Amino acid sequence: MAKEVFYSGCAAAAYGAKFSRVEVISSYPIRPYTGIMMELSKLVANGDLDAEFVHGEGEHAQVSIAYGASAAGARAYTGSSGVGVTYAMECYSPAAGGRLPCQMAIADRALDPPGDFGSEHTDVMSARDQGWIMGWAETPQEVFDNTIMYYRIGEDPRVMLPQFCCQDGYFVSHIPGKVILPDQKAVDEYLPPYNNPHPLDPTRPVSHGPQIFPDQGPAIDLQRAQAFLDTPKVIAEAVKDFNKQFGRKYSPFVEEYMTDDADIAFFIMGGHARTARFAVNHLRKKGVKAGMVKLRFVRPWPTEAVAEALSKFKAVGTIETSTSYGGAMRGGNLIHEVRASLYDLPKRPAVTSFMAGLGGEVVTLNEFYEMAKILTEAAKSGKVKKGVYWLGFEPD
Repeated sequence: MAKEVFYSGCAAAAYGAKFSRVEVISSYPIRPYTGIMMELSKLVANGDLDAEFVHGEGEHAQVSIAYGASAAGARAYTGSSGVGVTYAMECYSPAAGGRLPCQMAIADRALDPPGDFGSEHTDVMSARDQGWIMGWAETPQEVFDNTIMYYRIGEDPRVMLPQFCCQDGYFVSHIPGKVILPDQKAVDEYLPPYNNPHPLDPTRPVSHGPQIFPDQGPAIDLQRAQAFLDTPKVIAEAVKDFNKQFGRKYSPFVEEYMTDDADIAFFIMGGHARTARFAVNHLRKKGVKAGMVKLRFVRPWPTEAVAEALSKFKAVGTIETSTSYGGAMRGGNLIHEVRASLYDLPKRPAVTSFMAGLGGEVVTLNEFYEMAKILTEAAKSGKVKKGVYWLGFEPD
């Protein structure tokens, strides 16, 4: 029977792993993700979760343990934050290229400098092109649900890819919210046991991670690329089945809020979407036709869904909580993908980006109001004055 609890994002991730029946867990502490492993270690020690808990000597080893466990046929789970994510960078492409669907929980954190430990998406966004499925949760409930859904998606025979299951450090990872825990039997029906078709087995030898000739590499890269072309269909199926099984109302790729008659829209992902909802409500009361579009998957990037969702607005602002120094628009990462998604449309909105929430700062209601003012002017003129705005540093 389902029950309602109040969990932080860290606890929600741990229980998502528990309900997914993970078999091997590898840990190495770095805040703010550490709470996930603290909770899982208690579950294992108390006999509430039958899993092998391995403490690595660093993040590189930690991901390597999950990589090896997945290769052996176990459902594997690990995680990290900030510089820990980047320290393990060498492991990400081999896991994806080896088609090993382990999962890595990310409670994101700013990189050095400034090393202020606050939430920022730059850490794992730096690994967005390594071949892992990736997306952010807005609430502890979404953290729990995504953990289960990501295993279902990543372990699908058409996909077989690892996953970054991301949440905002502190804003989601450490703030409790309502989480509905389902019946374990219902999860078991939704998420079948992991079946690695080519596990490490001395009785059935196969090559894992071989050194190959240069002309053999493109074929492997093509297989990984093809898997990502197939993944959107699997995501749509997995989300539909999840909604039916557990009574949720998730959209597969983008979630819209008050967009039916909106002229302007905030394009956002992660925990700051909660504040954006309040901002939209307040702006509506002031007569501003604002809406919000929340991105649920960064990889695979849902090009068609983004284009369809954003094409109806006059102006769109991407809320950037990661940096892309020297990029085409001199701002964050999302605007590049958004503008590319809209490029082939006959009618496109004016698009700008807002650097906000970097280093773990709160994106305040007043900042959303300032963004709305800029977007309203762009909607009227049909163009933006600047490609990027650094909130709090712009001249009055």
